[in-house]
Amino acid sequence: MRRDNLTWMSEFVLMGLSSDRQIQAGLFVFFGAAYLLTLLGNGLIVLLIGLDTRLHQPMYFFLCNLAMLDICYTSSGVPQMLVHFLLEKKTISFSRCATQLFFSLALGGTKFLLLAAMAYDRYVAVCDPLRYVAVMGPRRCTALAMVSWLVGLANSAVETAVTMRLPTCGHHVLNHVSCETLALVRLACVDITLNLLVIMASSVMVLLLPCCMVSLSYAHIVVTILRIRSSGGRRKAFGTCASHLTVVSMSYGMALVTYMQPSSTASAEKDKVVVLFYAVLTPMLKPLIYSLWNKEMKAALSRVLMRSSEPKLQSMTLSQEGLTLQRVGTGVCISA
Repeated sequence: MRRDNLTWMSEFVLMGLSSDRQIQAGLFVFFGAAYLLTLLGNGLIVLLIGLDTRLHQPMYFFLCNLAMLDICYTSSGVPQMLVHFLLEKKTISFSRCATQLFFSLALGGTKFLLLAAMAYDRYVAVCDPLRYVAVMGPRRCTALAMVSWLVGLANSAVETAVTMRLPTCGHHVLNHVSCETLALVRLACVDITLNLLVIMASSVMVLLLPCCMVSLSYAHIVVTILRIRSSGGRRKAFGTCASHLTVVSMSYGMALVTYMQPSSTASAEKDKVVVLFYAVLTPMLKPLIYSLWNKEMKAALSRVLMRSSEPKLQSMTLSQEGLTLQRVGTGVCISA
């Protein structure tokens, strides 16, 4: 299409990580296994929280939302990347590129906002435990989750619209593994000042402000924990926050470094690392982090496994009792 001598491409070519076929085969196996582990781990979290009523608490309500977000976020780009490892021509249509960009931005932004909501939940639990049930009621938890989703979707709609309107003047090769904002902006052949402002505003809204809220919450949490006299109480209070704090550090760190400076200093190679870190490694590691440091998740898994094994044990017991009665009956008949 041509409009005012500027060209909008109908499809893009993704350069990916490597052009070597053997390296691509190895990457396919590695990222395929990581994607499968991500689906299994986060799916297990959603299943446990849904099945075990003892986990129907605000903390696990947000964790369930986070696990579903990770499944959807990973699925928005990794399957296409895996397919491209096997293809010679790595193309993606304009409409698919726009759709992928929208969902990756929406789910990524919502994830950062949910992490801030989880930090607020931990702040209330540690700093104001007597009012925790009243403050973190079902309505407030639902409202926090809905606001996170709505802000993430609205932010993504604006950023996607501003990014995809850019003409590329015939340039259609994206030096990336997926359709990503900074990679698309680099192809533009017009002034991108508006785009840089939108990216900066978006970064402040879904990255910087939530990060400040998380930092403020954990500053109060640390002060409260240090005031606890018993070492056992301090360990217990820290244990409720350790897994979330680890995930927060992983999620915010590299994103702040990259998206708070969307200028020429941000390299394409670093963008690839960030996308792969968030799309593959972080969602894969989160279930492991939460299961290692969360006794309630371990106990829930044990209860679910025990409940699933009870019918088998009962059937085995009934069959053994039936066999015993049959032998007893046979013995009675013989003696008679």
